[in-house]
Amino acid sequence: MQAVPGVRFLPNAITALALSTGLTSVVFASQGQWMNAMIMIGASTVLDSLDGPAARLLNSSSRVGAELDSLSDLSAFGICPAILLYLWTSSVHIVQNNELWFVWGSSLVYAVCTALRLARFNSLLDEEEPKPFAKAFFTGIPSPPGALLALVPIIIYVQFDNFALPTWMVSVWTVFVGLLMVSRFPTIALKSVRVPPRLITPLIVVLVFALVTFFFLPRVVALIGLVIYLAHIPYAAYRYRYLAAHPELWPSDHEPRTRRRRQLRLRVRSARSARRDRRWSDGLTTPRQRTRDPRNRQNNRRDRYGRPFDQD
Repeated sequence: MQAVPGVRFLPNAITALALSTGLTSVVFASQGQWMNAMIMIGASTVLDSLDGPAARLLNSSSRVGAELDSLSDLSAFGICPAILLYLWTSSVHIVQNNELWFVWGSSLVYAVCTALRLARFNSLLDEEEPKPFAKAFFTGIPSPPGALLALVPIIIYVQFDNFALPTWMVSVWTVFVGLLMVSRFPTIALKSVRVPPRLITPLIVVLVFALVTFFFLPRVVALIGLVIYLAHIPYAAYRYRYLAAHPELWPSDHEPRTRRRRQLRLRVRSARSARRDRRWSDGLTTPRQRTRDPRNRQNNRRDRYGRPFDQD
């Protein structure tokens, strides 16, 4: 499939928008608008989930796009959340200088873990083909959900009437999320989730209910979703080990064979073909096959026009 002309820039434009929204969150955070800052990080997460499918759909994947996506993820989901956490902690807590350096150190650990996680992801792309079942899992928490998890203290602060967690707890949580990103724990990729047909209708109802609730209680829905995401990690690890021990459950790279439909062809017979079929109506379709039969060499000799010789 050839690339669609005129739209090759679209995936890179989406990536640039994701980077821009992530950087804009720092501006809102510097003004004390924490809710707007988190909205910008959430919008960057949504845009980051769209650039890859857009590149595959338009067949416009390139090395430049992959590198741009990695740099955008590092900035929007690594550096910006670290700055947000530092600005928020220094503004809502009365901390000493030594505590402030401790908070900044935990933010640096988070940002460095994001960079290491993206570097490992890019290096795995150039290595040998992974096992078929491994394509349905990520190694560690991806950077977009990692950024949302790192902002949980700010979400709690905005939702529960300026309730701020202790400084040491925020620092420990930030380091914990960073370590989850560089860990070897498998997490399920949403693109690989297959829903049974009997569960499609209930799932649609749940998604609609969650979407409506999100408009009225966005922070509560976000917290519940992040808790569910953390709770799925033990199940993902169990599922990964189970599939690794049962190769018969691995998906096949070959597409299943489908029965080809019988194609009806219209054969146009010329007058010459019709005369030839009438001449050899005894079952022998060609003169070569006819001469191979010893019974027809003497009794049914014909001239070059197909007429039988006179019998004496």
